[in-house]
Amino acid sequence: MTRGLRRRLTSYGDQDFSLFLRKAFIKAMGYSDDALDRPIVGIANTYSDYNPCHGNVPQLIEAAKRGVMLAGGMPMVFPTISIHESFASPTSMFLRNLMAMETEEMVRAQPMDSVILIGGCDKTIPAQVMAAASSEVPAIVLPTGPMDTGNHRGERLGACTDCRRVWAQYRADQIDGDEVNEINGKLASSVGTCTVMGTASTMASLVEALGLALPMAGSAAATSAERMRLAEETGRAAVAMTETGLTASEVLTPAALRNGLVTLQALGGSTNAVVHLAAIYGRLGKKLDMAEFDAIGQQVPVLVDLKPSGSGYMGEFHAAGGVPRLLSELSDLLDLSAPRAFGGTLADTIGTQPPRYEEQIIRPRSRPISTSGAIAVLSGNLAPRGAVIKHSAADPRLLFHEGRAVVFDSVKDMIERLDDPSLEITADDVLVLRNAGPKGAPGMPEAGYIPIPRHLARQGVKDMVRLSDARMSGTAFGTIVLHITPEAADGGPLAAVRTGDHIRLDVPNRKLDLLIGAEELAARMAELPPAPAAPARGYARLYDRHVTQADDGLDFDFLMAAR
Repeated sequence: MTRGLRRRLTSYGDQDFSLFLRKAFIKAMGYSDDALDRPIVGIANTYSDYNPCHGNVPQLIEAAKRGVMLAGGMPMVFPTISIHESFASPTSMFLRNLMAMETEEMVRAQPMDSVILIGGCDKTIPAQVMAAASSEVPAIVLPTGPMDTGNHRGERLGACTDCRRVWAQYRADQIDGDEVNEINGKLASSVGTCTVMGTASTMASLVEALGLALPMAGSAAATSAERMRLAEETGRAAVAMTETGLTASEVLTPAALRNGLVTLQALGGSTNAVVHLAAIYGRLGKKLDMAEFDAIGQQVPVLVDLKPSGSGYMGEFHAAGGVPRLLSELSDLLDLSAPRAFGGTLADTIGTQPPRYEEQIIRPRSRPISTSGAIAVLSGNLAPRGAVIKHSAADPRLLFHEGRAVVFDSVKDMIERLDDPSLEITADDVLVLRNAGPKGAPGMPEAGYIPIPRHLARQGVKDMVRLSDARMSGTAFGTIVLHITPEAADGGPLAAVRTGDHIRLDVPNRKLDLLIGAEELAARMAELPPAPAAPARGYARLYDRHVTQADDGLDFDFLMAAR
């Protein structure tokens, strides 16, 4: 196998000249022949002034480079797209596939014997793992780590479950504008990802369980010395992987992928992870079996007491032993022989756990947060190919509910009408948002967390049944049905719902139904207007033509491996 600078030579019709020219130019950077003869470890730089979740990336790069050089390798840093959840318009998911494509092509185009993928914010690690799954270069993930918590008038705060709770209090007139502005400067108190079990923490934890990151790498604080030591150790591991490391597609065996589903349910993890795992499955030529995922959820309890399913923050999760400790509680449900990219098996990860000193944050199986997993999969005439609900973060009284539909035809329509005092709506109604899916929005934004209408919030209403073809943040909470597939804009029956119809949500029996006859539903579907024209140009046109539905992970069809 060709290695180092000889790997993937630029084509000039003369291989020796290609290597001669490559060395001539790289020596302009001041490298010696000794440095250039060593194994090359690529390090993906996802720093951006727009991305505070990645604010520590320059320090992580330096620590990772140190680890590479201490192990005798040559680190080569290269930039890629960086996506921040709050700064990407129209939504970060719209750009995830673009980042995955760019990362894959940069890893493929440049000479590297292994690659360190540094990422954190919600869509970054998924994009990088999708890229790694499609690449033959051994890859290891280095998460940026969670931020620190803040404090407001004696109350501990952490982004971003508390962001939503505080905003709901403001909408309900429970706090005023001056206080909400004061809190605004305390919710994200340092660089790093959200410090609850949102999408970023979920995906960082899952890459550990999948064998793509070092033990404890998913939970050590972004600002800690331990995070820097993990970066150094990741650099060392990446050098060893140039000789012995497996590719991501070899690490992500069926057993490893199932381990990921078990871990997701036990974490009380983000519903977004279901979409990302479906995309990773697709890169491997597999289909995420939603029925299997739901069956796992009925067997696996939620054990992690973190917001939004519980009450704690990532700092406590890390101190309690993090992913290794959680996996030790699930060992009989996992395949511990699943390989790790950096050597050994999942059993070795469990072997790294520290002694247990508390049982509150990572619960024993005998005392779970919830006896069933975080996420349930629904079917029915409104969701022919499925929908999901994070029932561990829902109001138990609403998990079986029948109510009158109040329909919003788009995110714009919802924004304009939701708080209109003339809108007839009660706490027992079902809020329906459509045309907010992969194509309809576009990009399937996190608009599924429909706010409680202001007049009801002022009356003390804290939860309602809400459903959509959109997503919601992993930090959010409530009785919210998401990812209804197919979406309304792709001919899904959500497009046929009318205000005044009755909808039944039955989470115990995993059903979501529009309570009209099959003939009436078929007649309404036949009357739907044609889909709007595709965007005229650019990435938006590529996205519209090739994006798949939620059950296939919103990946582009031409990037998925043949099944």
